[in-house]
Amino acid sequence: MVALLLVALAACTRAAPTGSPSSPVRGRAGSPQTPRPTSSPAPTPSASPAPEVARISAPGGGSLLVRGTYPHVRSRCVHPERPKLLARYPGTLAVTRSSDGSLSLTLTLPFERYLEGIAEMPPSWPMAALEAQAIAARSYALASTGWSGAQGAPLPTPICATTSCQVYRGLPVPPESDIGRWYRAVRATAGEVLLYEGRPADTVYFSTSNGHTYGNDQVFGSAPLPYLRPVVERDDGASPTSRWHVRIPFADLATFLHAGGEWPAGRPISSVRLQGGTIVVSGDGVSRSTDVDTFRDAVNAWAPCLEPGRYPPDSLPITIPSHWLTVSSGPGAVVLNGRGWGHGVGMVQWGAYGKALRGWSASQILAYYYGGLRPERYPEPGLIHVRVASGLAAVRIRPSGSGARLNGHPLPPGSITITGGAHLDVTTGSP
Repeated sequence: MVALLLVALAACTRAAPTGSPSSPVRGRAGSPQTPRPTSSPAPTPSASPAPEVARISAPGGGSLLVRGTYPHVRSRCVHPERPKLLARYPGTLAVTRSSDGSLSLTLTLPFERYLEGIAEMPPSWPMAALEAQAIAARSYALASTGWSGAQGAPLPTPICATTSCQVYRGLPVPPESDIGRWYRAVRATAGEVLLYEGRPADTVYFSTSNGHTYGNDQVFGSAPLPYLRPVVERDDGASPTSRWHVRIPFADLATFLHAGGEWPAGRPISSVRLQGGTIVVSGDGVSRSTDVDTFRDAVNAWAPCLEPGRYPPDSLPITIPSHWLTVSSGPGAVVLNGRGWGHGVGMVQWGAYGKALRGWSASQILAYYYGGLRPERYPEPGLIHVRVASGLAAVRIRPSGSGARLNGHPLPPGSITITGGAHLDVTTGSP
C-alpha cells in the first residue's frame, strides 16, 4: 500500500475533535486511519499548513466511482439507515474539508457532460419530451449560475445537485439500459437555449399539475415574468400524482404531528378540517391550527420514519404530494384528496410526456409552457461546477482506469480514501 501524506507530520499527530423519476420538483463504513507510508511520501514542506482541498481528476474519457459515508446521527425512525453516497462522476472532484471537519464535494466537468447526468425525466419517455427537458435543464443551469455568454467570461458559480436546483446524479449506478436515449436528447439539442431579452430564461419546471400552472410571482414572490404565466394543463393525466387519495388514521396522525411539534403528546385527534389555507386539528378539548405546508411537512417527514410499512401509500412518492387538496374527517381517520406534485411553475413534466404522445415537438412543448419562447443557439461555458454532496465523514474514490491524478500528480492503481476531522487525510493505493 502506498500512502500519500498531504498534511504536515506535526498535523498528523493532532487528535481529531470529538463530536432523500427522481423527485422532479424543478423542475433530489467507518473512517480509515492514514497508515504510515511504506515508501517516500510526495515532497511536502514539513512546516506548511494542512491543505484544505484534494482534487482528483478522472482518467481521460473515464470516471470516478465515489462512495461516501456520513457521520452517525441518532434517529427516532423505526428502521434508521445511515445515509450513503454512491455515484459515478466524470471530470474533476474537489474534496474540501469544512471548518467543522466534514467533507464537501464539488465536481467540475464539461457543461454538456453535466447535462447528460441530469436525472429529472425517465429516459424511456418520448424523445420530444426528453429534448424539451434537455433544453429546459440547459437554460435553467445557465440562468441560475449567472452565465453571461461572453467569450472569456469566468466560469459560472456552482449549482447544486438536488431538487433545490435540478437533480444531477452523474453516470447511473448501476447502468441503465435506455440511458442512451437521454444522451441522444442532450446531443440533439446541443447549444439550444430559451432566451428572454437576450439572456437564458429561468426555465423552472415540475412534475404534475392540478389542472393548470401558476405564475412565478404567485409561488416564488418574485417579479412576474412574461414567460412564466399560468397555462391550462390537460395532458398530465398519466402521472400517478395527477389525482391522489390518502387516508391517515387519527392515531397515526397524532403521532406524526406530535413528532413534528404540532400536537401535544397523549391527546387523541377526533377531527381535521380545512379552512382556507389552514388545517384545523381538534380532539380531547384541544384545537391546533397550522398552515397546509407545515401540516404536510410534519406528516411527510415522520410518517415514513415511524410507520415505514404503511407510508407513503403505494404509487405515491411522498405521503401528501401537494397542498392542492381537500380534507374530510371520516370514521377514525382524516381523508385527503388532491392533485399534483411540485411547485406549480413552468413546464409540467408529465404534461410534456402527454403532449409528446400527441405528436408535439420539443419546440412546441416549450413554447406552450414558457410564453412562446422557442429554442435559440447560445454560447455555453466550457465547464460547470456542481456541488454534489456535503457533510460527509469520509469518501473512497476509485478511478475507472489508469491516468487519474491527485492535485496534478499521477495516482497509483487502486482507490483513494479521504477522511475529514482536524485535518484532511488522504490515502492512495488502497485495495
